[in-house]
Amino acid sequence: MSAEPNIPPTDLDFLHLQTELARIDVFIRREVRRWQLAGQNPEDPFRGLHLSDAYIDRLVARPFATSWGQSVQMDPAEAGSFLQAEASAQQQIEAVLRQAQAQGRQTRWQSLTTMFNLTRFEQDALLVCLAPALDSRYEQLYAYLQDDVTRKHPRLNLILDLLCEPGPHRLPQMAFFADEAPLFRHRLLVPIPENGNDHLPLLSRPLMADNTIVAWLLGFYQPPSALAANVRLLQPQACQTDDLLAGPFRAEFSRMAEFSPPPVFAFYGPDRTAQDSAARWLAGQFRRPLLQVDLAGAVTAGSGASPRDLVRLALRDARLTGALPYLVNWDLFLPAEHRSLDAQPVLAEIFSFPGPVIMAGQKKRPAEGVERSRLLFWQEFPLPTVQQRLMLWRHFIGPEADTLAPADSAPGQTNGLAALADQFTLTGGQIKDAVVTARDMATRRGRSLRLEDLFAAARSHSNPNLSTLARKIRPRYSWSDIILPPDSLAVLREIVSCVQQRPVVLDEWGVGRKLVASRGVTVLFVGEPGTGKTMAAEVIAAELGLDLYKIDLSGVVSKYIGETEKNLERIFNEAQTSNAILFFDEADAIFGKRSEVKDAHDRYANIEVSYLLQRMEAYDGVTILATNLRANLDEAFTRRLQFVVDFPFPDETYRLKIWQTLFPPETPRADNLDLPLLARRFKLAGGNIRNVIVSAAYLAAADGRQVTMAHLLHGLRRELQKMGRLVDEADLRLEDDKGETP
Repeated sequence: MSAEPNIPPTDLDFLHLQTELARIDVFIRREVRRWQLAGQNPEDPFRGLHLSDAYIDRLVARPFATSWGQSVQMDPAEAGSFLQAEASAQQQIEAVLRQAQAQGRQTRWQSLTTMFNLTRFEQDALLVCLAPALDSRYEQLYAYLQDDVTRKHPRLNLILDLLCEPGPHRLPQMAFFADEAPLFRHRLLVPIPENGNDHLPLLSRPLMADNTIVAWLLGFYQPPSALAANVRLLQPQACQTDDLLAGPFRAEFSRMAEFSPPPVFAFYGPDRTAQDSAARWLAGQFRRPLLQVDLAGAVTAGSGASPRDLVRLALRDARLTGALPYLVNWDLFLPAEHRSLDAQPVLAEIFSFPGPVIMAGQKKRPAEGVERSRLLFWQEFPLPTVQQRLMLWRHFIGPEADTLAPADSAPGQTNGLAALADQFTLTGGQIKDAVVTARDMATRRGRSLRLEDLFAAARSHSNPNLSTLARKIRPRYSWSDIILPPDSLAVLREIVSCVQQRPVVLDEWGVGRKLVASRGVTVLFVGEPGTGKTMAAEVIAAELGLDLYKIDLSGVVSKYIGETEKNLERIFNEAQTSNAILFFDEADAIFGKRSEVKDAHDRYANIEVSYLLQRMEAYDGVTILATNLRANLDEAFTRRLQFVVDFPFPDETYRLKIWQTLFPPETPRADNLDLPLLARRFKLAGGNIRNVIVSAAYLAAADGRQVTMAHLLHGLRRELQKMGRLVDEADLRLEDDKGETP
């Protein structure tokens, strides 16, 4: 006996398919011959399109569960020739399998039938439905055997005709086409809706091999349409970034990977980037590719598949590709109103998968009501700590991280990367993207990377959704612009220093482990309107390089019970990932002195205050509250604040400084402007002085000349009228030795 040729692996896969289909061809030729012997005229141009009386008579006389061709007796010799052809086809199949065994491998068809444990009958049924996808001649053959030119895909009835002998004993084979049988459970076969009707009787359903199965047998992976763009097949490679992000969990993961059966890994937490890195690292440990499937995205795509079907498809494809299934957003893709109910069949599918599985989501959802014999290993992925963020910044920046001198930073960013890591609570992915953005900024400016680029990029990659709930303020002022008593200025600088030194005090010195509940900094600004509270918030934001969002608390407080808390919760949830300073103006609306509880409204008003105190303490950023009247504040509330800054009404000396500071040097003005006179006569806060200067500038521009005392006095008149204060005409006249009068 001559040695069998050494066939390349890919060709061997196709040869095995060809020999398997050659065996199916024997069954098709036999059935065609039977039809011919039954006297059906293939030359009839209307065959399959009409029902003659003769046809109906023969149909009535046909035995139960017998096809048209099986209703006649074939010559024994001819029947024997078909048996010999089937045996010859089987020998060819066995020769291919021996060649595959000699190469130490399985063909793709072998792998498919093994991984889904298909019987010989199920294999043949799948081959019958697969044939039209590989050779279009089968469409005409099936139309002929189904007596209808439009029926180009096999129905279950034709499959039974081809693979079973006539009679009632073929009916048990229909169980192989039940919904939970392997052919449909794993979607190896799919029914084809006909004329919009997908509820046809089982025998009349047209069937086809799933396109993903066909593609895989041909040597490539094509995701099913129900998953489409929401699935990625990745080949993990050794990556320093993944090692860094997955580092804290590797020892535990390595121990879990040795379990038999392997566990189901359940990732949860806000840091999706670290979850992805851990999943890639685990895939490398298992020496498998990673099949990442976004279940929530698949639902949003509107395929119409149920959650259970989507998970089945994902797990089937993981088997086909030999991949580690990574099911992301699994906690979000179930219908909100039935999540606890629908989670049970989904989890049952996951636990029945023979290999390791990774589920990933934002929240931990216990697996309740599911029978399982495998370990469910929960792993939280919180946002990186300050030290981890610093390592990530250094990693993504590269060697340049050591060359970023403090002199390159924006004002106040003297702590460099440590301040960057402390002030911006970003995920690993956001840090990576921020570094890329910062490099773009530096390149566009034609210079090397600077800290100011990194701070700007970090702000841009923080959560922008807070702008829908609050008004973003672009800082315009610096320390030289704000006029306050020395003690108040000192407190403002202490606030900045507190934020900048958090990495040292809370982390290196260990204060954060026991003595403080969070990294947050809570501040209270107290002063009349216009005394500089908003300006001070802008100065702090500019100094720290953080975004500033202003929230008017009068618009947050609701008369409906519970609504105020919901509004505050939305603000703080968005702020937690926005890395912004929250500036609550009009704090009197909610922070009034807590009263004795006399009715339900008093009780809920106190609850609102307590709730806000709790959220402020839990927030890791800077929270600034501004109020006009300190006397209205509850002492218990002020004790829980870290800083209280008084903004006194300016006296004459400070009013003069405000006039001098606010007047832009570019604005043309007369030489005889008597700012000391204005500071002495008019007791105005800084905000009112600003309005007067702006009004005078517009008046001067309309006159086509410089700002004069007449313009300033006119602006003062309008500002006093707007404030509802009596205007003393004597105050609006200048002494004779001062020149112009209005």
